[in-house]
Amino acid sequence: MDPISLFMIAILGMLIFFMIRNSRKQRKTQEELQEKLKPGADVMTSFGLYATLLELDDENNVATLDVGKGVTIKVHRQTLTKVVEEETSDVAAPADEASDKSS
Repeated sequence: MDPISLFMIAILGMLIFFMIRNSRKQRKTQEELQEKLKPGADVMTSFGLYATLLELDDENNVATLDVGKGVTIKVHRQTLTKVVEEETSDVAAPADEASDKSS
């Protein structure tokens, strides 16, 4: 085989490798999200709405969310893109340091 054909086969092999790797990474992320989706979890939807998960209906792919003051909405389960976790106090540390330096 000529060198150009070998190079093209190598590039094709690398593309396939990265596609498989990306697919596995996405599947792992989805599995982690599904494990965290429990009633009572704070979630964010794909359209930027923050709410508390009240109920998941796996059969109909419907999630019931509490958006505040007893207002509930139903959305398709796939719109739940993120479980919002409590932020640590590490975020507040740089602001405290900046105020100490300015004094």
